[in-house]
Amino acid sequence: MLVSDTDAALRCMHTAGYLCHVDTVAAAEIGDECGSLNALLDTLDRGNVNLDYLYVTYSSLSKRPVAILRTQDIMEVEGFLQAKGYNMLERLD
Repeated sequence: MLVSDTDAALRCMHTAGYLCHVDTVAAAEIGDECGSLNALLDTLDRGNVNLDYLYVTYSSLSKRPVAILRTQDIMEVEGFLQAKGYNMLERLD
C-alpha cells in the first residue's frame, strides 16, 4: 500500500488488527506503450540491480504508469535510473 502519511496509516492498520511494516521504495515513470516495463527491466539487468519486488501502478498527476521498485539501495537505484533518463517521482497523487 502506498500512503502519504506513513505514521497515520500504521496506526490505522494496527488498530484494525493488521500486522504491517514499512518499506522505502523508488517510483519510476515508464511509458504507456507495449514493452515499457521490459525496457525498464533490461536497464536494471544491465546495471546489475537486484529487485526485492516490483509492481506497476498509475500516477493521476502525470497520467502515466509508474513502476514501484524495492531494492537494497534505493538511493543508488534512483540515481542510476535518472542517469538512464527515467523520471523518478517523489509522490504519486
